[in-house]
Amino acid sequence: MNNYPFGSNSPKSFNAYPRGDFDIELGNIKRTRRSKVSSFYPVRMIKSLANRLHYYYKLHPLLVFFVSLAFGVTILIGLSLYEHHYRMLRNYRKLDEGFSNYYPYAKLKNLVMVAGHSVYTSSSCEKVDMEDSWFLEPYQKNPGQAATFLTHIKEGVESTAQDGAALLLFSGGETRKDAGPRSEAQSYWTVADSKGWFGMKKV
Repeated sequence: MNNYPFGSNSPKSFNAYPRGDFDIELGNIKRTRRSKVSSFYPVRMIKSLANRLHYYYKLHPLLVFFVSLAFGVTILIGLSLYEHHYRMLRNYRKLDEGFSNYYPYAKLKNLVMVAGHSVYTSSSCEKVDMEDSWFLEPYQKNPGQAATFLTHIKEGVESTAQDGAALLLFSGGETRKDAGPRSEAQSYWTVADSKGWFGMKKV
């Protein structure tokens, strides 16, 4: 007696039903539908937009023309503004690079500002710590007021000398009319210079 293996290659194997889903009640074979490969979404969107534009162009050709013209002009204006802004940024960068190469104080990053509070009126700088050498307002006429100005100037010079990246600036304009054409900043600078910058001439 011969034994035949059961399988796809066996002579006794057979397909009772065709391939596919078989409906027993109807006696029909349900064939699986192959899904249609949908086109790329952006392509379909562009085609749909083109069809709509063509449709509206047939209905209102002048309106579509003017709308398209306005849209194109808007894009051109936007591009021109962007290009102008980009050129301005490039010019500013070149200007900054030029300053960094030729500006004498390019390495200085900190500012020490000494605000002036009075104008020095004496013809000599021998009495900078005396109140009668300064043009003082009535509320400033107190003993030790001139010494306070001098201490303030010295503190600014010392702070700048301790920081190699600092710049000293004396602030104050011609705030006293009766003191003549002399500013508070000029007065402070004159006092500091007369004191030899308190031994810190590199400031």
